[in-house]
Amino acid sequence: MNSLTNGQTNRLLGFPDDARLLIINADDFGMCHAVNEAIIGTLKEGIVRSTTLMVPCPWALHAMHFLADHPEIPFGVHLTVISDWVDYRWGPVTPRQQVPSLVNKEGHFYNFDQMPAFFAQVQLDQLEMEFRAQIEVVLAKGLQPTHLDWHSLRLGGKEDILSLMLKLAREYGLALRVIGQPWIAKVQSQGLPTNDYDFLDSYLLDSVDKFAGFARLLRELPPGLSEWAVHPGLANSELMAIDSGGYHIRQADFDFLVSQQAKDIVEEEGIVLLDYRALQDVWKEK
Repeated sequence: MNSLTNGQTNRLLGFPDDARLLIINADDFGMCHAVNEAIIGTLKEGIVRSTTLMVPCPWALHAMHFLADHPEIPFGVHLTVISDWVDYRWGPVTPRQQVPSLVNKEGHFYNFDQMPAFFAQVQLDQLEMEFRAQIEVVLAKGLQPTHLDWHSLRLGGKEDILSLMLKLAREYGLALRVIGQPWIAKVQSQGLPTNDYDFLDSYLLDSVDKFAGFARLLRELPPGLSEWAVHPGLANSELMAIDSGGYHIRQADFDFLVSQQAKDIVEEEGIVLLDYRALQDVWKEK
């Protein structure tokens, strides 16, 4: 978080300039059962206020059933065109023959470590087709998302993909998570509220003492709107088999997000926890 807010987003959302606003969004809903159960736990018992759904993933249907049963829980679409692991894969919602630049020879999305190859050959029209299909799956279920964000993509300098996401957000009446100060300034210049600082990816925090790291970040939270993209998971046999190198990161996220310490710090610091509904209301008006 390396920007000074000018207060525009606070004012658009009806808060004073010095208010410390925070969206805590649990990414990866639908990835697997261990992640789903952890996200549900943080939404019900913790400080998480929203989640984002990975439509192509094996446990997305379970996640969508939960969201249908709990319409009070705000959620977004976690646009997904990257798989993360060699042994646990997913692919497009769109028929593969219509989006060949999105898949490898086995018909799956490219792995995280193959992202440069993916970017080198992906066709923007096919990417748009798949993004739209994922949004439409959610709408066809009668669900009402609040925003768009994305899974794993490293979008620095990818102006064409960022512009596509912004176009889709505006078209579907959704808000958008924004990355990087140039894009934050660009979107805010259109009179739209966004996170004032680059969002925090909890995977990049030191997991050795995550409680202390999260606690420090809460106490040092600046004025304006911040966002944390967190990744709760339960380190059971399923998650350990899927994510052998990162299950402890997800468990550490879960442990802090449902802790009494987290709730106490939020209250002591006067932090206002928001979700994307507040932003969506303004985006729809513009």
